[in-house]
Amino acid sequence: MSLDAVIVIDKPSGWTSHDVVARLRRILGERSAGHLGTLDPMATGVLPVVLGRYTRLAQFYNHSNKSYEGEIRFGFATDTYDAEGEPTGAPQPVEVKLEEIEKLSREFLGPQLQMPPQFSAKKINGVPAYKLARKKIEAELQPRPVEIFSLEILAADAPDRVRFQAHVSSGTYIRSIAHDLGQRLGCGAHLASLRRTAVAEFAIDGASTLEAVEIAVQTGNIEPLLIHPRRVLPDLPCVTANEETVTYIRNGRSINLPEFSKAKLVKVFANQAELVCVAERIAGTLFHPKLVLSLPIPAAVR
Repeated sequence: MSLDAVIVIDKPSGWTSHDVVARLRRILGERSAGHLGTLDPMATGVLPVVLGRYTRLAQFYNHSNKSYEGEIRFGFATDTYDAEGEPTGAPQPVEVKLEEIEKLSREFLGPQLQMPPQFSAKKINGVPAYKLARKKIEAELQPRPVEIFSLEILAADAPDRVRFQAHVSSGTYIRSIAHDLGQRLGCGAHLASLRRTAVAEFAIDGASTLEAVEIAVQTGNIEPLLIHPRRVLPDLPCVTANEETVTYIRNGRSINLPEFSKAKLVKVFANQAELVCVAERIAGTLFHPKLVLSLPIPAAVR
């Protein structure tokens, strides 16, 4: 039986996002699984994973904002813009002036065009840029529109290091922010560590380690680790439908929802926890199932 759910994993350092999903498939015995937003192997933190029919909800998270905390090291840049790369020049001694970094960080706020790192998953003629970079082939990357909502410098942990928090739009590379700060200061810099604290509505306080998930499965207590369906896509209003309406939805028919005449999308539940569909308003109070997550009940078992 399919496990239709969302679970938030606290990704360990050294794992790719794909590694985490593959491990979850084995632990949960669920073949259909996918993550909502890649994290670099070095990074830790929030990795939401959609399971079963809930993988179809991924389309609503393509442009989710994200929050991070981490550390930037000044004194030299790297080819990957993070601590896993090779230095692109000789390290130089620096002493961070916190006030100067704070002032400069404010200039990074707002909508802008950001150049992705050469070591990134951006595809050039179907080939990821990082594969070209490993062959010493410089990819012709294009800047992409992003927005940095906040970039707060918290403290200087050492003469050449600062801790920060950031809230950014989808597609923003924190590695590029660190690199660009170093370029602006003329001393070079790279991302020393990174932890993602939120993706959309999914926050670190609701995340579980892979070890905790494995123990929960072994003890038959996985449900507390899953995100309650009503907490998914919280910006969409919820409605609990009666049996007749649910039957219409399961068979792809439109439904009338007078109380949601101003909503574009609505989550429809069969009960407190069974998400039947996401319905889209097509005219007035008439909604049509945009995404059905609950299959029709065969006539033989009705």
